[in-house]
Amino acid sequence: MKNSELRKLVSQYKEIKKKLIKKHTNNFKLVEKLKEIEHKYFHETGRRLSLDLKEYKEN
Repeated sequence: MKNSELRKLVSQYKEIKKKLIKKHTNNFKLVEKLKEIEHKYFHETGRRLSLDLKEYKEN
């Protein structure tokens, strides 16, 4: 997977996280999509997406 595709996964992950905060959304579908994105990211990089984002925010 190319770096651009990984960046796209990360941006989709962030968008869905923002949507989960809103009240009138279908949480089940969004949570499933988040799990799918996390699985793809882990499969490609060997790292967890949520941990990578936390490390990025700290720096």
